[in-house]
Amino acid sequence: MSEPIEILPSAPAASGHSCGCGGHDEAVPVLDVRTIPHAIRHAAVFGAFDAIAPGGSMVIVAPHAPLPMLWQLSERAPIDVEFLVEGPTEWHVRLTRLATAAV
Repeated sequence: MSEPIEILPSAPAASGHSCGCGGHDEAVPVLDVRTIPHAIRHAAVFGAFDAIAPGGSMVIVAPHAPLPMLWQLSERAPIDVEFLVEGPTEWHVRLTRLATAAV
């Protein structure tokens, strides 16, 4: 049996979350890239990183030190990198998107 759907006059308010789904985000989202097929892993990280606002952070969990990907991310936007766990079987890296300098 299906449940009734309630149609609201406006999107529910959620502090710090603006998509209108009524959910909320963790303070620092974690993306475990080990579960993502290798062929699309970098693209998935780039998409997730692009959704992070300046000043915001995310943590990636990788099967190795993601140095080439970190370089590629630094070409997209200024970042701060903090290694939280350094191997031997997984690396946890906090990426913080820095504000771009005004020109």
